[in-house]
Amino acid sequence: MTNPLRKVSRYATDVAEELRRCTWPSAKEVGSSTVLVLGISFALAVFIMVADFFFGKLIYAI
Repeated sequence: MTNPLRKVSRYATDVAEELRRCTWPSAKEVGSSTVLVLGISFALAVFIMVADFFFGKLIYAI
């Protein structure tokens, strides 16, 4: 039977090694992606709000 603490230590070492090999986005890429996500989220929220308004008017008209 292996030592559970050794398994956890090995796992942590493997994770650290993998994170060093990752290619992280630049600050500019993060900023532009954030703006894109916020813009799409806002546009979707406006679309849902308008659709809800018109469907509400349609339901009350019937």
